[in-house]
Amino acid sequence: MAAGLKGRNFLTFEDYSAVEIRYLIELAAELKAAKRSGREQKHLVGKEIALIFEKDSTRTRCAFEVAAYDQGAHVTFIGPGGSHMGHKESVKDTARVLGRMYDAIEYRGSGEAVAVELARWAGVPVYNGLADECHPTQMLADFLTMREHFGKAYEDMTFCYLGDARFGMANSYLITGTKLGMDVRIAAPRSLWPSQALIDHAQELPGPVTITEDVAEAVRGCDVLLTGAWISMGDSDDVRGERIRLLMPYQVNADTMALTGNPGVRFMHCLPAFHNTDTQLGRQIERKFGLTALEVTEEVFESPASIVFDEAENRMHTIKAVMVATLAR
Repeated sequence: MAAGLKGRNFLTFEDYSAVEIRYLIELAAELKAAKRSGREQKHLVGKEIALIFEKDSTRTRCAFEVAAYDQGAHVTFIGPGGSHMGHKESVKDTARVLGRMYDAIEYRGSGEAVAVELARWAGVPVYNGLADECHPTQMLADFLTMREHFGKAYEDMTFCYLGDARFGMANSYLITGTKLGMDVRIAAPRSLWPSQALIDHAQELPGPVTITEDVAEAVRGCDVLLTGAWISMGDSDDVRGERIRLLMPYQVNADTMALTGNPGVRFMHCLPAFHNTDTQLGRQIERKFGLTALEVTEEVFESPASIVFDEAENRMHTIKAVMVATLAR
């Protein structure tokens, strides 16, 4: 088990060894079991945590708040218009103010550079709740979920991410998975692959890496198929149309699941997922493009193979582990 995480930032898994990542996952499992059995101990009594959200959030915000409350800490939520940071005050100055008042700071926004700048000047642990480049708290939740459902060593697991592989989710799966020795596959159009520098880096890590445009090759023998949202509310119709054209061959559907050849294959998604027309965006897509689902079909999303809500719950337990490890131990 790892030690010495107290006072550490949690910005990217580049800064954490495989041993430390495994430790956080094991700690999350212990804290989850303690909560469920009614024997949870409060390790963060008297701690104050600032939660800076420059982007809307469901899982990340709720996970941080509930985890902190469970452990006896207090939080202050600072929404997109809730501070002067980046508008009338620099990140550096904001960091030095908040570091005098809080024991830790969480940041969710567009750029990892903001989280890094906060960490440089705050003098307290800073947690990356999401950036374009990486999503480390999501990774802990996902790998805890895999551990729970497969009951085997990470080195014996294989997963594939399908979709746009240029940004935070795919980048994080690539580095975290290979650090843990997992067989990591990515299926994506070549124009949406990770950077060559990141691929080269991943190939230096213990786990094997496959990046291909061939879905059948990528998913064969996988334990888990993962994907993420293809579009966002702010995209123009032209951008949406081009992304849908590129990515439809990489949709996770019944045929994709069957191509694994594994009757026990599972499906995961960081959420929100566009799998039906029950949302404003879903109805827009149906009207404009005639599609009722994008990255995953309703059939797969609502099937017994889908473990997305176990995954969502585990955001709380793994975020709790990060806070306990960096603030209390």
